[in-house]
Parts: sequence; structure tokens; C-alpha cells
Amino acid sequence: MPTRTSAAVLAAPAALDAPSSAASRQAQRVPRRWGLRPRDVLLIFAANALLIVGMWVRHGQFPNLTHPAAVLTGAGQVAALLGTYCALVQVVLMSRSPWLDDLFGIDRISGWHRWLGFATVCLICGHVVLTTAGYAMADGRSFFAQTWVFLTTYPYMLMAYVAAALFVVIAVTSVRAARRRVSHQTWHFIHLYVYLAIALGFAHQLTAGTDFAGDPWAVGYWLALYAAAAALVIAFRLAIPMRMAWRHRLRVHHLVAESPNVVSIYITGRNLGELPMRAGQFFKFRFVTRDLWWRVHPFSLSAAPNGKYLRITVKQVGDFTHSLRRLRPGTPVIVEGPHGVFTSLRRRRPRALLIAGGIGITPLRALIEEMPQRKNSIALLYRASSWNDVVFKAELDQLVAARGGIIHYIVGRRGQEVHPQPFAPRFLTASVPDLRDRDIFVCGPREMVDAVITSLRALRVPAAHVHCERFAFLT
Repeated sequence: MPTRTSAAVLAAPAALDAPSSAASRQAQRVPRRWGLRPRDVLLIFAANALLIVGMWVRHGQFPNLTHPAAVLTGAGQVAALLGTYCALVQVVLMSRSPWLDDLFGIDRISGWHRWLGFATVCLICGHVVLTTAGYAMADGRSFFAQTWVFLTTYPYMLMAYVAAALFVVIAVTSVRAARRRVSHQTWHFIHLYVYLAIALGFAHQLTAGTDFAGDPWAVGYWLALYAAAAALVIAFRLAIPMRMAWRHRLRVHHLVAESPNVVSIYITGRNLGELPMRAGQFFKFRFVTRDLWWRVHPFSLSAAPNGKYLRITVKQVGDFTHSLRRLRPGTPVIVEGPHGVFTSLRRRRPRALLIAGGIGITPLRALIEEMPQRKNSIALLYRASSWNDVVFKAELDQLVAARGGIIHYIVGRRGQEVHPQPFAPRFLTASVPDLRDRDIFVCGPREMVDAVITSLRALRVPAAHVHCERFAFLT
């Protein structure tokens, strides 16, 4: 494997020489712009929730709430309907629809996905507890006796309990403390069970759900919700990646060692200029080898799109990333994406400040390459634990110098070589006094990004000028 040295700077092998003219940049396709606004999507979500509750009232359930048992059962029914709806919205968020990415960004979608997931589990568990308690009170049974009656006499009830258990398992593994203990691939695999849980719950809803009892309009409405969620998943997670694989025939071209534990992977293919991607975005990559074909992982582009090759740069932090060093030229690659709005399209100011931590430099390096060459337009703060962890130093020095910018390398252990809080407000303003007049792009570990955001808020930097990408698990 060749090793990159400072003399290499921006040069790739001759076969991969990228066009550098402005015309070639313009030839790249860019992500679509969608007509919907964020508030439109939120209104659609709220309107459907109100419609679901309204259909429950229309079916004559509300006037029956005259007895404690009926109140419990009715509350359980509403919890089931809203829990199922939230689960379907979760599927839509997991579908990686590009219009959602463009509207809200991966950070916001990830946050909604997390909290909506916990809401789904609470509503589904609430349905089980409230409905069982209501039936038990009405029939004079104990809670556990009523559970046994459900399991032994009601159709598809066992499947419904299994679905609820799967939702609980998914929620438990989503807790941050649990996520730190499992690999990304294990966590991703567990979350695929949400599709099984929804399928098992659908059979129960079809036979016992109040909205499926003699109301063809309600049946059609719910079937349309299920069909829409399934169509988005099939389209964006299966059909489009397969089409891209067939059209672009991506292959590993070669690997370059950037440091002892970081490697860049160059990927070539056909018609790469037709990919609607920008610097700062990421793909989910699947390398088709005997050991890796079933594993998928997100990686940001570490070089701006050029129509000749894609480059990703990977730090070895686990079995999967370590195995990538053994990839051979010609290995087929399947990608899903591009995803994310961490791009120059978010800029509102002519100058930019970029703050990177560790391997979080990868999308920022690509962004710098895409930004125009104007004097003092770029300032970069790069935090790393040691000089061995600094990636692309020669490339960054050349790219930033060409734009008349500045770089501050913040290297060393906190509390020893560097200050315990290297991104405190006074250090940020000392490094870049005019940061309030710049767009600020931040990428790195979650703790570092959170510290930077806290400091920027203390400095009263407008939130609209701050753009973040946290290197964490991506669904």
C-alpha cells in the first residue's frame, strides 16, 4: 500500500487526475431543491395525528367512556393508534429520503428519530398495559389472568406481544450508554427489527383494531400509510442503491495510507459526474467481499466531487474499519446516498470558519476544496490528540494557503500540551477574532461539537450561521 507524504499534497495517480477548472465543477450535478418547506412537513405530521384521533371518536368510542374500565380501554386504543402512527413515521425517517435530508439535515432527523422512537415504545407499552387493565377490570380478572386470556383466545395476540417486546429491545439498545458498548453494525442490525415489529403488529391491528371494524375508509387510510412507508424504504434503501450500483459500477481503485491508523480509499466508476453530490455529504458504503458484503457504514467524502473518483478516509476504530485496509483493487462497491446538508449551500457569509476534531476533518477538507479562492475566506481550527492523528496536513496547508486563509493546529493532550478547554470562548476569539462575521462549520466527536456549540452560543453567534456534523452512529 502506498504511503502519502508531504510531497504528494493533492496529487492522485495520473489515471485519476481530476479536472480543476470551474467548468468541470459546474458539470457536477448538485442535490435537488424541493418545493416543500419544513413547516409543511410538520403540519402534515400533526394533521394525520389529529385525523387518527378524529376517526377513533367518529367510530363511537368517546361516548362510551362512562366507566373506569372503558376509560382505560379507550386510552389504550388511542395509544395503540398513535403508537402505530409514530412507528410508521419512524420508518419514513429511516428511509433516508433525500427530500427529508435536504429539508431538515441529518442531525435534526437523528434527534427526531431518537425521541419519536421512545414515544413509540411508550405508546405501544401503554396500549398493552391500559388495554389489559381495562379488560381485566370489566371482566373481574387479574391483570395476569387477562393477559393469559389474550394470548390463548385472541387471534394474532402472541404476535402483537412479540412486536411490543421488539420495540422495547430496540429502545434499550438506543440508549446512549448501550450504544457505546455495541458496534455500529450490531446496532444497525438490531434496528432492522423495527420492520418485523411493525409487520407483526399489523396483523393484530387488522383483526382487532377499532379502525378496521366496518369502516372501509379507515381501512383504506391505514393501508395507504403502510404502503407509503414501505414504498419509501423500498425506493431509497433498495431500488435506488441497486440502480446506482448498476449504472455507476463503482470499484475500489487503490488505497493510500494517510497515517498508521488512517487510510484513504479511492473509488472509481462510470458517469460519476451524474451523481447529485456535494462536498460535505456522506454515503453509506457496502464493500462486496466475502466478509463485508452484509455490512454497511456511513463515510463522508474527503475530497470534493470531481467526476473522476470518490475518496473516503477511514480511521481504524473497530473490526470493520480495520478490515478495510485489506480491500483489493477491483472490489465492487454499493453506495446509498448521498445524504446530509453539511455543504456550502448552507453558507450565508462570504467567509467561513471550519472547526474539526480528529477524523472529523474529512468532510471539512472536501468543503475547503470546493470553496472559492478569495483572500482571507477560510480559517481552520484542527484539534487532534497527537501529530500522528493529524490527517491531510500537506493538503490542508496548500488548500488554505491558496485561499489566503489561516490554520491553527491544536495538537496534544488536554490539560498537558493544550488547555483543558481548547474551544472555550476566549480561545476561539483569540484564534479568529471575526468569527461572528463568518459561517461556522463544525465536525468531530459529539463531545467536542457540543463544547464548540456551547462556546458559540456564549459568544452570541447566530444559530443560522452554525452548521454541525457529529461523528456518531447514523441510522
